Amino acid sequence: MGTEISLSDVRGLIGMETGLSDWITVDQTMIDAFAGATDDHQFIHVDPERAAAESPFGGTIAHGFLTLSLLSAMNYNCLPKVREQTMGINYGFDRVRFMTPVKSGARVRGRFLLSDARFRGGGMLMTTYDVTIEIENEKKPALTAKWITIIQFDPKDRPEEV
Repeated sequence: MGTEISLSDVRGLIGMETGLSDWITVDQTMIDAFAGATDDHQFIHVDPERAAAESPFGGTIAHGFLTLSLLSAMNYNCLPKVREQTMGINYGFDRVRFMTPVKSGARVRGRFLLSDARFRGGGMLMTTYDVTIEIENEKKPALTAKWITIIQFDPKDRPEEV
């Protein structure tokens, strides 16, 4: 995928994979920082010895919401930039499924398929991505979701054909 596209190009990408991010290592330092930020200190996330002894995972795992939050970094890493965009807005998720736990030390990456793009109002393009976060050397993904974002732009830049 090219590094920059125009607003008029976006709708032509519907149904296509538009990005595959670089791998991100989810280590214990990242997990601990997330636990601190969210006040979620459950032992399966922050206590490697206890998690190894008492959980079915063999050690600590990332919070599901930590894995989900990595989509922002993955987005910036791999999706084409829209030339006319003035701001991006996270609109939310229609469906999130946590399929496989991400073990501490694992590498994950995001795969983005553009499933919809609709102009709203004078200066917004709402996009929907089918996203998958893959775990290196695992058959099942960490999660799947429908992610809705808004590309904000100056209304004078709206393509004439829409």
